[in-house]
Amino acid sequence: MKFTISTILLAIAGFVASANIPAIVCSEADRFGVISISPSGKPFNAGDNISIHIDFTCAITHSGIVPKFLDYTIEVPAPLNNGFEPTISLARRTLSPGATVDSFTTKIPHEFFTAGAPYSVVLTDTYPINGTDGSEVLREGGVLASITINV
Repeated sequence: MKFTISTILLAIAGFVASANIPAIVCSEADRFGVISISPSGKPFNAGDNISIHIDFTCAITHSGIVPKFLDYTIEVPAPLNNGFEPTISLARRTLSPGATVDSFTTKIPHEFFTAGAPYSVVLTDTYPINGTDGSEVLREGGVLASITINV
């Protein structure tokens, strides 16, 4: 009988403890960060402000990917690029120690944009891993968000 009561008490204690710890549910796509652009759903013009927010909570806590360098660009994805839409740099940043988000506002540059091109804001996340001999190896991964740019 003692075994049954102690087992029940341990089960209840485990249930109560797990109920107080928020679960982190991360998709495979979140391993490099979750990007959001604002204002959202609106086309941009050259010179407009664009706010970019990246949440690295899943990347850091679930995937162990801690960004070292963050490169933000405007690109037309390779399969859709006719060769005349160059990559446009928006910012190169670093994540503050202990931070899990990066947010900033910049302007859409006065570039020669192509009408109807499917532009995306792309984050290239450069992060370190340990190489086979323990030395630092830098890997890259990224996420993107589609935007419309008026010409």
